[in-house]
Amino acid sequence: MRNRLKLIAALALVLPATASTQTYQPPRHQANASPLLVSGTPAELALRADAGTQIERGRSAAGELEEHRRLTRALGALAPQRAGVVDAYVLSIALDSDPVFGREARAAGSVLGRRYDAVGRTLVLAGSDGTAASALPRGSPSSFAIALARIAELMDRREDVLVLYTTSHGAPFGLYYNDGDSGYGAISPNRLRAMLDELGIGNRLLILSACYSGIFVPRLASETTAIVTAAASDRTSFGCEAENDWTFFGDAMINRALRKPQSLGAAFGEASGLIAEWERRIEARPSQPQVAMGAGATRWLAALERRMPTTATQPVGRPALEGRPGGSR
Repeated sequence: MRNRLKLIAALALVLPATASTQTYQPPRHQANASPLLVSGTPAELALRADAGTQIERGRSAAGELEEHRRLTRALGALAPQRAGVVDAYVLSIALDSDPVFGREARAAGSVLGRRYDAVGRTLVLAGSDGTAASALPRGSPSSFAIALARIAELMDRREDVLVLYTTSHGAPFGLYYNDGDSGYGAISPNRLRAMLDELGIGNRLLILSACYSGIFVPRLASETTAIVTAAASDRTSFGCEAENDWTFFGDAMINRALRKPQSLGAAFGEASGLIAEWERRIEARPSQPQVAMGAGATRWLAALERRMPTTATQPVGRPALEGRPGGSR
């Protein structure tokens, strides 16, 4: 009997400790595709993306209230623009809950905020980084639109610049939003162009990391826009496995090239070369990253690049090629 009591006492001590050490599991996508993608012709899917269609399901009222508060706090923390200074407002958003995108969006916000003197003017919208539930506002089409509107209120649209980084899966109709089994949506080139035009955000550096992201170039290009995409309009990009720290494009462009005191054009050239080398090593069809720069964009870009830090920072996380980079997105 004494031995049995000792065993029961030991179990009472062990079991709670075992439960408390369970690791966090981020949201996982179901095997079936998003409802936005499983039915309809390509033209119908494009119309939904143009409309900014967003589907939310299974959200609790209390959870939605807390999400509203997180976004409100983040927007309220953005600093106003400085008169006579070309200020950058950095918005880095992960539109997919796979942790690779959450990790990449966080790191991109840090790198771009430092590069473009945007500390205090940087906003990150993203899900979990894989270690714990996210304390950041959700990266969704609706929070994205609200964030753009707030930035437009704060900036002097005649001189200041939006620096946008998006990371997610992509489709021939644009970027798509997928938060586990709870949220689905899409942002098409037409939708993004309409939002930016409505808000009067003309000076913009758009860095879009997703498959097929080259479809944004012809619709978003303008005299005062610089746009960089991870892939051509008919190509996939690589490195998107949930366990990776970086996608190929994010690692090459953000984690390596833009950490250095070099021009955007030089950074794109370096990143494109790295990506091509990595794709050759895994025998992948080249993603063909794209760049387009309006003549007027060179003026605000030159002003920002004159204030770049003069020293590089070291890459962080595991290199994209050390993960399991076979998947496209």
